[in-house]
Amino acid sequence: IWEWDQWSRRRIPLGVVTGHEFVGVVEKVGAAVRGLAPGDRVAAEGHIVRSQDLASRTGDAHVARDMVVIGVDRDGCFADYIMMPAANIWPLPEAIPDRHAAIMDPLGNAVHTVMSAGVSGRTVLVSGVGTIGLMAVAVAKALGAHAIFAVDVDERKLNLARELGAEETFDARDIDPAGGPGGWVEQLRRRTGGDGVDVLLEMSGFEAALDAGFRALRNGGVAALLGTPAEPVRFDLAEHVIFKGARVVGVTGRRLWETWVHMERLLLAGAIPLDRIITHTLPLERYAEAFALMQRGEAIKVLFDVAGSRSAS
Repeated sequence: IWEWDQWSRRRIPLGVVTGHEFVGVVEKVGAAVRGLAPGDRVAAEGHIVRSQDLASRTGDAHVARDMVVIGVDRDGCFADYIMMPAANIWPLPEAIPDRHAAIMDPLGNAVHTVMSAGVSGRTVLVSGVGTIGLMAVAVAKALGAHAIFAVDVDERKLNLARELGAEETFDARDIDPAGGPGGWVEQLRRRTGGDGVDVLLEMSGFEAALDAGFRALRNGGVAALLGTPAEPVRFDLAEHVIFKGARVVGVTGRRLWETWVHMERLLLAGAIPLDRIITHTLPLERYAEAFALMQRGEAIKVLFDVAGSRSAS
């Protein structure tokens, strides 16, 4: 959203208040609400399910047909107040600080991606280590991955990926100029006995990254795709999926509410060092400065402190 790329321009109506991840304090509840009260500290699931379609009834409510997303389809949380359905509220344990609770939404993306692939005892490649990719490195480490590799073009983020648990990192620009299997892909294959990694976690959505990531995936491997391409991509389905026998999982949002349970437990165990990923906290009125920091590549994750209160978003 801070890039206002083709996806954002196509998906978000002008005039909508953006922002879809937050922590806050309940101000008021409706007459029919039970289990919540003013003063409760909460986070919230930003994907609102409005009906009981087939996906919802069969355990896949996170891809319900009539999903509404705060900050995209309706006003979001870059504001003093937001109105949310009680069903979307997640009460918080005191042990989870505001700065961590404020970013449970993207952490949930990472947890969902990692758990959908299954990483315990496996070699894992994280392709793209922005905020969620870095979280995925930490989650994969916490869930027992045998070896984690990361690829990106940002040296600072690659260094942080190593600190969070990546065994080795690669510069995505180190590719075979002839379009062959050389460069970092070949290096990674050598590190994995010539086979490639068991699991690909594709977090970038770039066409070149998809191609290289699948070349680095072993035959019979698993790919979990969270990165969203800004426009349609060309992809060799026969080579990368069909003949390779790869299993491909599309990932969006968080499983309701399985992912929330898992990430809360990971946070309570101190297994995910989110403070390493949060680089700036600014008042909401300095939003333009925050976006500029992101655009210049000087920030990884920025929090907004709303009105200097306990809440951040």
